[in-house]
This record gives sequence, structure tokens and C-alpha cells, in this order.
Amino acid sequence: MNRPYTFINVAMTADGKIDTFERKGAAISSARDKQRVDELRAAADAVLVGGRTLLEEQPKLTVRSEALREGRIRQGRSPNPIKVGVASVADIPKDSDFIKAGDARLVIFTTSRTSIPQIERLRALGVEVFVDDSARVDLRKMMLTLKKIGVDHLMVEGGGTINFELMRLGLVDELLIHVAPMIFGGANAPTLADGSGFPRESAREMKLMDVERWDDGGVLLKYKFL
Repeated sequence: MNRPYTFINVAMTADGKIDTFERKGAAISSARDKQRVDELRAAADAVLVGGRTLLEEQPKLTVRSEALREGRIRQGRSPNPIKVGVASVADIPKDSDFIKAGDARLVIFTTSRTSIPQIERLRALGVEVFVDDSARVDLRKMMLTLKKIGVDHLMVEGGGTINFELMRLGLVDELLIHVAPMIFGGANAPTLADGSGFPRESAREMKLMDVERWDDGGVLLKYKFL
């Protein structure tokens, strides 16, 4: 492929929410699921998040386990995967955990809506910034760029808008879902796929590849896009 092999990983409640209506990054994953996510990050070349997650949650996107980081180093890789952020307006503070936490290559895809001084500030902090001369980031072009800089295996950690757009464009190969035994509710609480939505005839179809039932009440689902 001329793009990375891409999978979305998400933890959601039994009613399909990935956060509460407050949108403050509510904890959903169990300890077991956090370990699974850490292993996924350690195996990936890059981890990608969308604008709301990047700007409001300021994720670290690092590998927590020292043993897993050391394993990457033994393989001749960096301790952490490349951190990738996608934001139409990349007003990321310089003290964001996305920038400061861990030893990792930093990549931002943004648009000309981000001011030139802000782009210069990010680059001065060591961030590689790719700018689209448009209102929104061209995700197809982004995938080509990621492939060119050495990303063969891409992990996507949301949120719902970037997840939907990647699926809408046919840029996702797998979907991994940890379903936690809890309910958030809320008509405005985000789901794993938000955006504009599909009409029924255009719904993205998948094949269920695996199901794991965990003792903590969670369920892990693995789908392959057709």
C-alpha cells in the first residue's frame, strides 16, 4: 500500500460513548486494557490523534512500560512511536504533554488557518509541521506523507471526528474496541465515529475477526474493514 496499515483503537462504554458529555477525557479503560493499549503503542510506528483530543486532552501518546520501551530500543527504534497530531488550527501550547512527554518524533498536520508565528514556534520546539493550503487537512495526502517518513503501522486513538473521516475515506484497515461495563448516556457525548454520518446504503461494512470476554466485565472486539 502507498499508505500505512492503519487501525483505530478505542475504549467505549456499553452505550457506545468514548467520553462523557463533559468531554474531559473520562476514564473508561480497565488496568488490563491500559496494558493492552501500551503494547499496541509499543508495536506501532506512529500514534495519531485528531484536533479536539490533541488540543483539549493534550495526550502523552508514550509507551508507559519501561520494558516495552527498552524492547523498542533493542530493535533499533526510538523509545516511543512517532506522535502525530491533526488539527485545522494547531494552537498547541508549548508545555503540552504531546510535545514535552517522552522521547519521540513529533509531527503535526495542519492548515493555513494556523498562524505563521505559531507554526514557527512549533518548529522551534522540534515539531515537524506539514501545512495544507486549505480549510481542512487532506487526510489522503497525510497518509502518503506518513508512509514516506517511515510509518508502516499506524495506530489511531481518536477522537470520533477523525475516526469517522478516516473510515469515510477508506483509510482504515482494522477497528479494535474495548467495551467497558458502564453507561455514560448523553445525546451530546462523543461516540467512536461522529462526523456527518453515513446513509444506510453507504455504511462501512466489517468482518468480526475476534472476541475476547474479560473477567473484569469488559469485552474486546476486533473487526476488519471489507
